[in-house]
Amino acid sequence: MQTPNSATCCKTKRSYKVAEIMDILEISRTTAYKLIHSGAFEIRKIGSSIRIPKASFDEWFDKHHQT
Repeated sequence: MQTPNSATCCKTKRSYKVAEIMDILEISRTTAYKLIHSGAFEIRKIGSSIRIPKASFDEWFDKHHQT
């Protein structure tokens, strides 16, 4: 069985973890959760974990962070 390398993994990523959103936006955990609970983009609960669908986050990011 072949294991995907990180380059392949990122191309097929379908959701982000809260920590990844924090890294992408360079924000604190508190700010990330405020943003998540504001309804800015979709979230999915998997047990007690929160996942942010990549398409929803990327759409929000593109709309709000244009250069």
